Amino acid sequence: MSKRPWGYQPRKSSLGPDWELHPQTHSVRAGLARSGFGETSEALYLNSGFTYTSAEEAFDSFAEETDHYLYSRFHNPTIAMFEQRLAAIEGAEMCVATGSGMSAMFASLACLVEQGDHVVASAAMFSSCHVVITEFLPKWGVTFELVKGNDPGVWAKALNKPTKAVFIETPSNPLLEIVDIKMVSDLAHKVGATVIVDNVMASPVLQKPLQLGADVVMYSATKHIDGQGRVLAGALLGSAPYIQEKLLPFVRHTGPALSPFNAWVLVKSLETMHMRVESMVSNAQVVAEFLEKQPAIKSVRYPGLKSHPGHELAMKQMSNGGGSTIGIEFNGSQADVFAFMNKLCVIDISNNLGDSKSLITHPASTTHRRLAPEVQAEMGITPSVLRLSVGLEHSSDLIKDLQQALAK
Repeated sequence: MSKRPWGYQPRKSSLGPDWELHPQTHSVRAGLARSGFGETSEALYLNSGFTYTSAEEAFDSFAEETDHYLYSRFHNPTIAMFEQRLAAIEGAEMCVATGSGMSAMFASLACLVEQGDHVVASAAMFSSCHVVITEFLPKWGVTFELVKGNDPGVWAKALNKPTKAVFIETPSNPLLEIVDIKMVSDLAHKVGATVIVDNVMASPVLQKPLQLGADVVMYSATKHIDGQGRVLAGALLGSAPYIQEKLLPFVRHTGPALSPFNAWVLVKSLETMHMRVESMVSNAQVVAEFLEKQPAIKSVRYPGLKSHPGHELAMKQMSNGGGSTIGIEFNGSQADVFAFMNKLCVIDISNNLGDSKSLITHPASTTHRRLAPEVQAEMGITPSVLRLSVGLEHSSDLIKDLQQALAK
């Protein structure tokens, strides 16, 4: 009996490659399961349920004695193609897709912890992740500790007692702080903790946390994976034991399911993800170098710049550049920053990131508004900070737009 939770049957062919395919090839080919019609583009299965040839087949299917799709909340052929493809790109044994990035983040921890457990996390993280760890989990009797920076001694002290899970976000949102994935993973495994890495800001193109020692990788597929502002989705990738024994029972019964249509959009998006991200990273490097020279700007946080405090570690952990997002702190007030934003005519004001269109947001009043002022300050999120997600426009137009907004 196959242990795949989705009933995916790989194509049988004597002409398959006898070498390890590149992740970019997996982006186009992995998980492809053609129907009997032999379609070139992936099929879209919008159905909610499935039929059985007999009562006995239904019995065997629910007893997991045979491979058969049961219900699209559990698994679906289109969703399976997305999961298989992303797992191949990531180099993971298995993947489970969810309806949003935050549903993936919550499920990654909720499937592990119970009353009396302890969680350690990096202090710099997306606001909703912070709320889950510091407000929701404690209601279940789960304790937590947040760790700033990359000092091995500080991390070792935080991990000197039994810990169920470690959650790290690197680079962080919005100021791109870098956490040493291998160092933290080595320390966490000594106390039996499962290491979960939010890899949203790096994307599967730039960073492979599993290769650095992490156990689980989390994505908001809404960002670079879709990358075109169309659908919400999340994904969790890791070992078969984690997925089958911990995650699947949780998501099957709590229902954070991805829709088949959104999965189909994401399957097609993966085909161009490498090209999009590489172009966005190239643009971001040029834009970051320009911004760093502007007198109106106090600091630029971009891992591809040598001025970034985590530059060397970022270049060691991340391949092909520093990502598509830039943190900017202005010499000025919130009113000055808003005036600058309002003068932009190419770059849009939006709280999304990883999109083909360049987007700028004011984290203190939007994405991280939920956090108390003292928590924002601890993260370095002042009223003068902006987050710029660099898209696919020509870099010269982006620089001209920033120049004219700064001048006015």
